[in-house]
This record gives sequence, C-alpha cells and structure tokens, in this order.
Amino acid sequence: LALITEIKLNLLPLPPTEKALVCAHFNTLEDAFLGNLIALKHNPGAVELMDDVVLGLTRDNILQRKNRFFLQGDPKAILIIEFARETGEEIKKIIIALEEEFREAGLGYHFPVIRGDDILRVWALRKAGLGVLSNLPGDAKPVAGIEDTAVKPEDLPKYMEEFQGILHKYDVECVYHAHIGTGELHLRPVLNLKDPNDVQRYHDIALDTARLVKKYNGSLSGEHGDGRLRGQFIPLMIGESNYQLLKEIKKTWDPDGIFNPGKITDTPDMRSNLRYEPGQDTRQIETVFDFSQDQGIMRAVEKCNGSGDCRKSAIIGGTMCPSFMASRDEKDTTRARANILREFLTHSPKSNPFDHQEIYDVMDLCLSCKGCKSECPSNVDITKYKAEFLQHYYARHGIPLRTRAIAYITSLNKLGAFFPALFNAVMKSKLLAGMMKKMLGFAPGRSLPLLYKKTLRTWAKHHAAKLNGHSFDQGKVFLFADEFTNYNDTEIGIQTIKLLNQLGYEVEIPKHKLSGRTFLSKGLVRKAKKIAHKNIELLANIVSDDTPLLGIEPSAILTFRDEYKDLVEADMKEKAIKLSESCLMVDEFIMREMEKGKIKADLFTTEKVQIKLHGHCYQKSLASTKPTIDMLSIPVNYVVTEIKSGCCGMAGSFGYEKEHFDLSMKVGELVLFPEVRSSNPHTIIAAPGTSCRHQIKDGTGRKALHPVEILYQALNK
Repeated sequence: LALITEIKLNLLPLPPTEKALVCAHFNTLEDAFLGNLIALKHNPGAVELMDDVVLGLTRDNILQRKNRFFLQGDPKAILIIEFARETGEEIKKIIIALEEEFREAGLGYHFPVIRGDDILRVWALRKAGLGVLSNLPGDAKPVAGIEDTAVKPEDLPKYMEEFQGILHKYDVECVYHAHIGTGELHLRPVLNLKDPNDVQRYHDIALDTARLVKKYNGSLSGEHGDGRLRGQFIPLMIGESNYQLLKEIKKTWDPDGIFNPGKITDTPDMRSNLRYEPGQDTRQIETVFDFSQDQGIMRAVEKCNGSGDCRKSAIIGGTMCPSFMASRDEKDTTRARANILREFLTHSPKSNPFDHQEIYDVMDLCLSCKGCKSECPSNVDITKYKAEFLQHYYARHGIPLRTRAIAYITSLNKLGAFFPALFNAVMKSKLLAGMMKKMLGFAPGRSLPLLYKKTLRTWAKHHAAKLNGHSFDQGKVFLFADEFTNYNDTEIGIQTIKLLNQLGYEVEIPKHKLSGRTFLSKGLVRKAKKIAHKNIELLANIVSDDTPLLGIEPSAILTFRDEYKDLVEADMKEKAIKLSESCLMVDEFIMREMEKGKIKADLFTTEKVQIKLHGHCYQKSLASTKPTIDMLSIPVNYVVTEIKSGCCGMAGSFGYEKEHFDLSMKVGELVLFPEVRSSNPHTIIAAPGTSCRHQIKDGTGRKALHPVEILYQALNK
C-alpha cells in the first residue's frame, strides 16, 4: 500500500510498422471460439470478435455502414486478427499458413486481408461495438454486468459452453464481442431492466457467472474495475476471510469513507441505483417528428449509453461535438443533452415535460451540426431532439422575436427583393444595422447577409427564355432554388445553371416551397412539417432518378434526405422516401455523370491550382465530402486537400447570436481558421455552405468559394 509521488517509465521499442488484418468469417460462434485458438498459435498482436448482433446494428449507423466494406454474407461472428512484422512478405507467409489451418480444421468461410488505411476503418467498426448496442429496438438491451469476465484463452471454448448453459437456464439471449484473444470476451445479456423479472435475472445471471469464472480460476473484472456492478461478488471471488481484510484496509486508510465509497467494500446490491425504476412504464409523449422507428422519443433519448464518443477533441477529429471541443465542459456533450432530456421526460410532473429551463440551458449551445447523428455509435440525433424540444418549450413560453426573425428570414428577404439596393444600404449602415442587431440580439461584429440585385428564379426565367430551342443532349435536371441561393448567393446559383447548361443539361427550377431549414433550426417544427408536405406534393411526381432534384446549399437539399421522412404523416412517408433518393447535391450529380462517361475531364482547364476544402457539417454527417473532392479534382492539375475541421462554428444563425458569438469563433479557431490563415494566398479556399463561407470571411478575412463556382471557372478558362 502506497501513495505514488514519482514514477519511472520503462520504454519499449515500437512494434513493426508493417501491418495487416485477417477478418475471418464464421458460421457459428463456437467455430469462432475454436478459431481463436488457431489464430493465437501464429502470434498475432490482437484478436477481436464481433458477433452477428453487433455487425447487424452497424448497418443502421451512418458512419459505420461505410466500414462494412470487407464483410461477405451474414457471418455469425468474425475474428479480426492483426499481425505486425518487419516485412510484408513475412506477414503474407503467416496469413497463408493461418488460412490453411482454418480450412483444414473446417473453421470459417471467408478470410479477407486488410492493409493500409483500410485497417483503421475495420478497427473503427470494432470500436463502435459498445455504442451501436443501444440501437437494439425496444426496452430490452445488451446490459453491462458480466462483460468483463476473463479466463485463459485455451479454457474459453469450454467456459463459453457452460456460460451458454446459464443463458439457456434463464432463457436469455446474449451479445458477444471484443477481446477474445486474451480470453476476455465481453458478454452482454439482453435484458429489459424496466421489468422487475429481468432485474432479478440480471442479478442471478451475474451470480451464476461469478461462480463459473471462479471455477475456471478467471477474473470477474479482467479489464475494468469491480465497482457497483460486481462489487457484491468480491467475497465470493476471493473468499470471506480475504474480503474482511479488504474491509479492514479500507477502514484503516479511509475511516470516514471519503474516497469512492461503496465500490469495493460494502457495495450496494447491483439491482439498486438503476437508471430506471423497475415496473415503471415508459412515458408516451406526443411529438411533431415521427419517432416510431425508436418506439417514441423516450426510447430515442434512452439510446445514449454514456460511451463518451462525444467527448472528442479537435485533435482526434470529426464533427461531434463542436461546443464541447471548444468549452471542454461536460454539460456541452451530446450525452449530457440526451441525459437531461431523459431525466426530465421521465420524471417531470408537468403535462408538458419539455417545459424546464434546465433543458433549455443545456440545449442552448447545441449548434445543430448533425455530427452526432452519424458519429455517435448509438445514433443519438440531438439536432432532431433539440428542434422537438424547442417546439414544445415555445408552446409554453412563446416564440422570441429573434427566433421569428431568423425562421422567417425568407419573408423579410422577399420584401427586400423589391428594393434590393435600399435593403442592402440598410444592412450595411453602421447606425441602422447596429440598431437592428441590438434589437434582435445579434453580435455587433457580424456582417449581415445582403441581397443580390435579382432573385435566382427571376434570372433563370429570363435565361431559359434566351435558350429557347437550344438542344441539351445530356438530359434534364431540376434545381432547388433554396432560400439562401435564391436571394443572397444568387451568383452561385447562376454559375450552377450555366455550368450544367454548358455540360449539356437542361435546368429547370420547378415550383416548390422553401426547404424549411430555418424553421427546423429554430424549433418551429410544425411550420417545417407543413412545408415538407407541400414540397412532396409538388415534387414527388416529377423528380426521379432520370430527372433528379439538385441542391446547391447542403443543409437545404439534405433536409429532403433527412428530416422530411420523419416530418410527414404516414400516408406520405413512402413518397418522401422515394423523393429523397433522387435529391442530390450538385457535386454528387456531377460525379455520378462523370462515372457514366457523360462528363469528360478534357473539357476543363489544365492550369495548376491548389484547393483547400472545408466540408459542410450536414454533408459530412448525412452524405460525404468525397464527391466534392472528386468533382474539384476533375481538372487534371487541380490538387484538393480537405481541411480536417469539424463544424466551422457558424451553424446557420448560431454564430450571429450575441451570446453565442465568442463560442462560435472559438470553434472556428480549433482547426479551420488557423488552417486557412496558414494557406498560401494563391490557394483557393472552398466551402459549400453559405454560413461556412461567412464564418471564414469573418474569422480570417479570406474569401471562400462554393465548389461549383470553382468548377465553373475551370470550365471557362
């Protein structure tokens, strides 16, 4: 027993840099247990298991479904076996010998070898295992309790046979994953801890498993601590006499029970202090969004299991969660927001359980970036939950003036479009714009968006008339004149139409409403729902794979692919889904046509250009930046580098709001601003999002171009 004040580290050589994975597929779990013993004979650096339940749940995770590239069929389990050696040839020989031994033993049916950057993708899929388990539908979930048992690897097949006997005794299914190579396979029985009967099974399975682990001279907590989950079984594992020694030590060193009480000695029963009160019904709450896929909003927010993937730093990368990356405060994490919603929606005595200032305070710094929808392994979509919360909160407290002004900004722009010069003069006036910012609570340092001299619709109408009789041999597309491009970024819309025309495509702006993005971002979900219904009525019968709907502003066009499906009534859901499949960002469409051979690289300039791209948050979460990178790389000498930034910090109107301005700029300073400032003055900065371009301008003084603008210029050089 000691208090450590100084430590000397023993440094070891780094492992060899040449690596490869063998991802062995098995038809049964038992085959995987035996296959592990064969793998260990070849001295791998790691052997990890994923069963079919975990693998199946990764299909519904936006980020992880991209990492399933190596899977073939529906294996009952896979072993991820890693080798690190000095040469690739050495690894090749080991892999050949390993596969031969598997096949001779009749174990496994597919043995893909993964190398290079794809190794990280496979490990990302494996690491997501814990988080995706929360996506299992219903109240029964794979629960912690016995997930840390460890026995000698050679004993594992027999141990697992007896463990499955315990499961059969209690008629319970189980999820298997993780560190099989060390005999420390994570086991999570599927139980409903809202049900008193399953709470009792929870205890009884843990007790029987502890006895089984002791029989095999294993460890009940092979990787983590005993704590409140397993502390009550310590007397069984080490014997009552030894347990009394632990109690004496605790009493001697910590007589007042100050240091982490109740974790090793005098641990409360594992059936106490549960997240839910056994027997308590899940509260049914009427919502505007359709949460039926999660069986209601309560079960949606319950999906957060506290894994902490949202506590990432800018160094780790990704988009989730920008406010936490900047503040480093737990209250700004995705899980904090999910947990506070769960607590109040479960325990609130109010008829409107959303009516709590505490929820508002924790939700306030959510930038609605959508990063959590894809990067959270449990698919906790705080952007959606926040919009739903605000709708109900405003029902009690009213809609603030600033919220109305932002949500209905298009109505203001429509009025201003009659006299755009006068409107812009007011927006640029230090006095008048200053008064407006003060009245609405906008940051004094922000520049307000200006109007173009005419709307995109007006320009397109005259342009189409001039092209009357012109032949477009590549086909026809519809262009969504979103509320930002139609009034503010009209020049980008004009260049988009000209680009597509010159490439041989007829462009038509169909009759449609706004995207509803501003209403969703400010929590006016009922208004957005009406817009969604109307747009589907107007577009569903004309938009198709042959005549897709193209969008310039990612947040607007991706609303069709994301929120619309959860906004419409059941009788329109099928139409909404079908429409969403033909709604593309312009860069997605251009790359689709490029792959068909309908667009040729020799149409564009051969000038050498360096481009740095900042992707839009929604694009990163709901789609991909790859089509944008590929599109900008069509000109043969254009070199594109993606800035490894998350959210820019503007997030629509968030960065305009006075109380959010400092955090907005702090988010920008994490990666984006320094990267832009350090760029060569001749390097083009690209950003598809309207708010992103404003943020880059305000934060660095550099102008950022929409990727379509860059490609249009490359076509006409």
